[in-house]
Amino acid sequence: MKIKKSILTVLLALIICLTAVIPSFAAGSMPRLVDNADLLTDSEESALLTKLDEISERQQADIVVVTVNTLDGKTPMDYADDFYDYNGYGFGENKDGVLLLISMEDRDWWMSTTGYGITAVTDAGIEYISEKFLSDLSEGDYEAAFTTYAELCDDFFTQAKTGEPYDTGHMPKEPFNLAWNLFVALAIGIALAAIITNRMKSKLKTVKYQPAANNYVKANSMNVTESRDMFLYTHVDRREKPQETSSSGGSTSGGSTTHTSSSGSTHGGGGGKF
Repeated sequence: MKIKKSILTVLLALIICLTAVIPSFAAGSMPRLVDNADLLTDSEESALLTKLDEISERQQADIVVVTVNTLDGKTPMDYADDFYDYNGYGFGENKDGVLLLISMEDRDWWMSTTGYGITAVTDAGIEYISEKFLSDLSEGDYEAAFTTYAELCDDFFTQAKTGEPYDTGHMPKEPFNLAWNLFVALAIGIALAAIITNRMKSKLKTVKYQPAANNYVKANSMNVTESRDMFLYTHVDRREKPQETSSSGGSTSGGSTTHTSSSGSTHGGGGGKF
């Protein structure tokens, strides 16, 4: 009996150890970080996966990062959509989530949104988020780029749940205070102008202040007999302002442009080069 208990104890300890090292998985069978291009160190992978898992579970939407060396002839959009769909990502009936694909072959990036991810991260949102991580991505600081992507996705999902998702004309506030910077710039400008005008004024030794313009007019050179203002006409042209589009293909009026993937699922998305 003691031997059997010892064996059971050892087996239980092994199970606990194995469970501790097995990475967290998305709703399907794949981890939320798939670094096939080997862009991250082991420690960076561990830290990023922990962050992706925590955000995904809390937001109930898979936040995924996938890196590859080649797209196998597919477009970045098709590869990202198919990877998300056929690997079981997404929470709930609508498969809520966002996937960031990085392909080193032609230095492509693509963000694929699904389910509630389409609502939370609009076309304008994709453009905003990408602007925040592209510099790090271009410089090879992949850990920083992926961390920025994950944290901003977290912010966007949190904001969407308030009923007012970030979108065109309504984006996260920048960390610096624009009004204060404008005030400082204006104050400096006024101070410099005062210094310059005082220096110029100090050089005017022969000119005295004249309270009226009469001293500058030659006697009997002007005789105004009548003056009046007459409004003649006005003309106004009205033209319809053309609608602009964002770099991710969406209208500047807001929302997400969607398409159907090969699996029949609806996705939003946007991407480019880095």
